[in-house]
Amino acid sequence: MSDVAGRGPQPKEASKRARRNADPIPLRVIEAEPTRQPHLPRLFVTETDEDGIEHKHLFKWPPITKRWWQMWRDSPLSADYTDSDWSFLLDTAWLHAQYWMGDTKLAPELRLRVAKFGATPEDRARLRIVFATADEIEGKPQQPESTGARSRARVKKLRVVGDE
Repeated sequence: MSDVAGRGPQPKEASKRARRNADPIPLRVIEAEPTRQPHLPRLFVTETDEDGIEHKHLFKWPPITKRWWQMWRDSPLSADYTDSDWSFLLDTAWLHAQYWMGDTKLAPELRLRVAKFGATPEDRARLRIVFATADEIEGKPQQPESTGARSRARVKKLRVVGDE
């Protein structure tokens, strides 16, 4: 009996496996009503000048934060956001604005907050979120092309050039 390289032993039957990775607590499913994204609020901030006098003025949201807020509105992830999700992101928008106005010590908190919402491919993988393609949405699942098939397709394009 010869083993093919890289295949390894047969997997155990499911009933004989030591770990089944079942959730110790069952998933609780509740109804939630998605809500629309609120506008960035009008905020008044108080600043103290060099004489110690406080001045209150309207906060001007940085253009990059306005684009960031628009990005979240347009994201397919936000279709299911509730009031509490938007509230958390609104607080995060304030941190985003402060970061882009120079308060770089906020970077770790900002990164942690946007990761909770699947901001990057890595975050979405951790949250087990996958974007569907148009064909998958229409009920035509795409068959992933194996690495071997891609390699063979590249090899077919090659030809040997010999000494003539």
